[in-house]
Amino acid sequence: MRARTADAGTRPLEVTLGRPGGLLPGLRVARLYRREWLRADVTAGLAVTALLIPAGMGYAEAAGLPSETGLYATIVPLLVYALVGPSRTLILGPDSSLAPIIAASILPLSGGDPTRAVALAGLLALLMGAALVVGSVARLGFVTELLSKPIRVGYLNGIALVVILGQLPKLLGFSVPGDSLIDGARLTLEGISEGLVDPQAALIGGVSLVAILVAKVSGTRFPVLLAAVVGSMVVVAALGWEDQLPVAGALPEGLPAPALSGLTWSDVTALIGPALGIALIAFADTAVLSRSLAARRGESVNGNQEMAAVGLSSAATGMLGGFPISASSSRTPVAEQAGAKTQLVGVIGAVLVMAFIVLAPDATGYLPSATLAAVVIVAASSLVDLPTVAAMFRADRVEGLLSVAAFAGVALVGVLEGIVVAIALSFVAFVNHAWRPYRTELVRVEGLRGYHDITRHPEGERIPGLAILRFDSPLFFANAHLLEKLTSEIVEDSDPPPTTVILAAEPITSIDSTAVDKLVQIDDYLASRGIRLLIAEMKGPLKDRLTSYGLGDRFDPSRFYPTVGAAVDELTGTLRHDFDHDPDDSPE
Repeated sequence: MRARTADAGTRPLEVTLGRPGGLLPGLRVARLYRREWLRADVTAGLAVTALLIPAGMGYAEAAGLPSETGLYATIVPLLVYALVGPSRTLILGPDSSLAPIIAASILPLSGGDPTRAVALAGLLALLMGAALVVGSVARLGFVTELLSKPIRVGYLNGIALVVILGQLPKLLGFSVPGDSLIDGARLTLEGISEGLVDPQAALIGGVSLVAILVAKVSGTRFPVLLAAVVGSMVVVAALGWEDQLPVAGALPEGLPAPALSGLTWSDVTALIGPALGIALIAFADTAVLSRSLAARRGESVNGNQEMAAVGLSSAATGMLGGFPISASSSRTPVAEQAGAKTQLVGVIGAVLVMAFIVLAPDATGYLPSATLAAVVIVAASSLVDLPTVAAMFRADRVEGLLSVAAFAGVALVGVLEGIVVAIALSFVAFVNHAWRPYRTELVRVEGLRGYHDITRHPEGERIPGLAILRFDSPLFFANAHLLEKLTSEIVEDSDPPPTTVILAAEPITSIDSTAVDKLVQIDDYLASRGIRLLIAEMKGPLKDRLTSYGLGDRFDPSRFYPTVGAAVDELTGTLRHDFDHDPDDSPE
């Protein structure tokens, strides 16, 4: 859509820019950029930068990497995504949900060598990026839907617990070598009981944590996170504590640069699995956030284009000393609330972070690791969603249990293994819903239009000589026996038995060969008892499917009715007049 200069100042952003198109959406935005957006973008860029530096450094440490890699993994994705990303306000960078997965993937292979750990992290980002780009070309943007909401919530709750417990020792000024959540928690408690807590680190970390939490709860727009970081650095410098408690250390000179030396093909094969898991999680989070922001602005985002943009951003940062990244659910809302209009916000943030590295690299020599731990703990706490889990248990106990199982998989089995558990549970959830669908008998309720679920309306009455069944699912090999069981139960329970069974087939959207055979068996079972099977509201393609299986003579047009009501009216020879004509009345 081409912008018109005559009314560009009054037209909404999404109309002026239209849909992102081509391989480089950022160029289109730049070509149509309006001067009045600049102030909002600069303001949002400054606001976001206050989070980019401490969050990037904190997440790098949470991933077991030098803190400067978190800044590199901030700068590069912002610049690349500004050029290739379809969303105009999304902020990419290090993420708390990915940090423990990265650590679990690379630290066992690094042998304690920080340089090798950085190289492995870069390779992981490259593999993740390649997976997403290939997925985009293959148009696999839909794969994120494999992770249902209960699984995502449980997985993120588990990630939050792993991150928080992993950062707790740093908050208190010591470290633990635990390889698992349980070992880490045990060693942390032992460290506390043995007096390993550093009072100075605990004081600074505790004050920073409380300040950031209070600011988060109160919703203040004052940059408390930045104030906590700068304040802790001032305190350490003023009191000369830089040699008395753990600090982030001064940044090395230079901007992002290649750091992939010393890698072997065995490293590639070892990281392919983790890279695929990280790609799925990162894109799932990014896609949800991107779609939500786009919907709020009256726009749309192509999932496959988003997948390619995240992949290219991750691959670029992997080549330049960074690690896998994702959309930020904490920094992106800050940008939007500050009035961000375009990708220029990310560019401004990246430039300011580079300026910090070049002009003040020694400043982080006074930044306490405890403060960074506080930043990460608060960020990870935002992943916790216990109210949703409670609501799931109230609405559907199976979904609640699936969420808890995903949580346990991450927290107890391991972060990487938790990805496999989460995906497996998603398939279990699908099979459970399809294998055990809702099915019921429909009855007539005095005064209500239509025919209704007997479990919802126990006061309802069966129509003499008729039994009406409803099966709320596609009919296939794993659940067809349930329709047979429901039919026999209702027939056996009726006294006298019905002379006709009506299958309300509107919810049945597909039928396979096994289910067709089962339908024939049901028809034979009923016929042996002198009962006729009729089918109401079956979709045309399913009727065609029955004909294609050679059942056109058995299930001829006389067996089918457009509605349940039409079948009942014809069989009883009467029309219902016992209900009020309320258009809101509908079958249940």
